[in-house]
Amino acid sequence: MNNFQDHGIILSVRGHGESGAIVSIFTEEHGKCSGYVNGARSSARLRSTLQQGQCVSVTWTSKSEDQLGRFDIESDIDITARLMDNSKTLLAVQSVCALIDGFLPERELHGALYHGTRAFIDLLGSEQWAPTYIYWEMAFLKELGYGIDLSTCAASGETESLTYVSPKSGRAVCDREAQPYKHKLLPIPAFMQGKPMADEDIAVGLKLTGHFLIHRLLQHSSYHTLPEARLSLENAFNPSKITE
Repeated sequence: MNNFQDHGIILSVRGHGESGAIVSIFTEEHGKCSGYVNGARSSARLRSTLQQGQCVSVTWTSKSEDQLGRFDIESDIDITARLMDNSKTLLAVQSVCALIDGFLPERELHGALYHGTRAFIDLLGSEQWAPTYIYWEMAFLKELGYGIDLSTCAASGETESLTYVSPKSGRAVCDREAQPYKHKLLPIPAFMQGKPMADEDIAVGLKLTGHFLIHRLLQHSSYHTLPEARLSLENAFNPSKITE
């Protein structure tokens, strides 16, 4: 009998049988894992616990490493109250969970990303949740080998006045070097340049990370589009896109 105990974040729940479900969980020490939860749809306690983004303690058991195991799950942190008054935070949580569930391999350890995801969840309800989400997507891309380099200018090597990113290389470009072709570049949000956050910063940040999610991550996967929650989140911060 194989088993482990761990902490994790609920990613997705798919009904299975009359009252059970197959649950995907991002765990601290065992990566993304799936397991069957008995009574997942018939128990009021479990229905509340098995929501995307909920932080849980889990015990996983299976007859062998290769078989689908079973989860016993207890709630660690209930984030429901943090999502009730802001539809954008709900979309952000759904987007985080869908990206992890869709693109991380099963049972592959990603400890740094797990702790970054928990840090993002801890900030839900604060004023910093939206810029933290942008930083989370930056970390997600880096974790999967598609990082955006904001350390130096790709053209000059300068470390100051980095205001754009090359959509091809994923490297920063300083303001002076960017001027002749800045219409082809991706702006860096003000808060990533050490400036006060501007109203349009989150839309700018989502466009920046979204470009590399689409043109790097998707191109090396079996998926053809980003998760619906991620698309809806970008639209929510940029309403003009809805009518385009």
